[in-house]
Amino acid sequence: MPASPDQSPAGDDDDDDAAGGSRRAVAVVIAVVFLDLLGFGVVIPILPFYVRSFGVSDVFIGLIAAAYSLAQFLAAPTLGRISDERGRKPVIAFSVAMAGVAWLVFGFATEIGSVAGSAAAVATLLLSRTLAGAAGGNISAAQAYIADVTPRERRAGALGLVGAAFSLGFVFGPALGGVAASDQVVAAADALLPSVVPTTRFTLPSFLAAGLSFLAAGAAVVVLREPERTRRGSASRRSLVGQFRSALADDALRPLVASYFVTSVAFAGIQVMFIPFAADFYGYDATAAAVFLTYIGVLGTINQGALVGPLERRLGAVRLAVIGGTALAASLAILPFTPEVGGLLPLPGGTGDGLLTGPVLTGPTVALFGVGALLSFGNGSLNVSLSTLVSERASDETQGAAFGVTQGAGSLGRTVGPPTAAAAYVLAYWSPFVAGAVLLVPVVWVLSRGGVTESMEAW
Repeated sequence: MPASPDQSPAGDDDDDDAAGGSRRAVAVVIAVVFLDLLGFGVVIPILPFYVRSFGVSDVFIGLIAAAYSLAQFLAAPTLGRISDERGRKPVIAFSVAMAGVAWLVFGFATEIGSVAGSAAAVATLLLSRTLAGAAGGNISAAQAYIADVTPRERRAGALGLVGAAFSLGFVFGPALGGVAASDQVVAAADALLPSVVPTTRFTLPSFLAAGLSFLAAGAAVVVLREPERTRRGSASRRSLVGQFRSALADDALRPLVASYFVTSVAFAGIQVMFIPFAADFYGYDATAAAVFLTYIGVLGTINQGALVGPLERRLGAVRLAVIGGTALAASLAILPFTPEVGGLLPLPGGTGDGLLTGPVLTGPTVALFGVGALLSFGNGSLNVSLSTLVSERASDETQGAAFGVTQGAGSLGRTVGPPTAAAAYVLAYWSPFVAGAVLLVPVVWVLSRGGVTESMEAW
């Protein structure tokens, strides 16, 4: 029966209030995720230099980086299940606060090392990154929160904002970390802060990351509201191992799971070992490395936000994945040889003065930034295209499981890639980059042969 005139406005007001409340709740969660990822990004430029300051092998750079991804991979399902049973808000607030504690511990590694030795300092870094990775598993609770408060027709867009928060955190985080690690900021902090607070190019970014995490936790406690849900409790679900076994036994899903894993192994290893390479061959310090990472982050945001979508609609997901994989493989193969490639350009050839203090338009620096642009385009195109293939070929009932397994494969790749690349870098500086390019060859071959398209049609 049609609503009476005096009923309609009230119903409209209720709908408007609900929509407004949903948007506010999503905005708060996105802000919390952004602050948390901003803190993570702050520490990225200093990690390799921090590890090297204790006089240990570069292999430990990879091990410490892998600890984060492994802990995140293992913790995400547990935190998601706890949020189903106990509520989203407490899981989000507690895990973000735990990340703040982890960054504080990270900052005091030097102090611990001065008392107990380098081994204790490196162990402290490893413990800190493991705690931070476990806390980083809260993304599952944040995504569940958004699903709780967002109508189904707006859910994809709202969940997409989580990816945007990730990207922005990796754009602004390294920039903030580079500023905090600069000599001017360290000197100013040393003059202003009490002597009990260690002020170095390693501690200040760590403490800044901790402060951002505590700010995010405070926002979660004060502003975030627990969403209303009709039912709580854990549903019957297959174990993570069971999901992977099913995916690998499925002819439709197997090539995409393998592609996610191989791509993550190749790219994650380079992410970790690029900064040592830039320090060794370009004279970059943490601040200069942060500038380059910010440049890559901005390009990644532009590529994925404005360029890849139209290209995918014009070329198709498979063709764009082939182009992206080829571009990524080529950039990885060229990257370690950019000093030599840049020497062929009609520009100054020096690389040892650093990005910020020496002449910027040297041949090797131009070559490095050019290859970085190609790498950003290739990585963005390949990853977005693979995600599109999963989305297009999976049914509505299997989309969540399919994305969960492929993202899990990516996390495993980010666990394997860094320590493997670090060990290879110690043996031959160019080997992790070239090995990453070689690993991508079978991915491009499967895509170019149409293996993914054909195998997914039956899904």
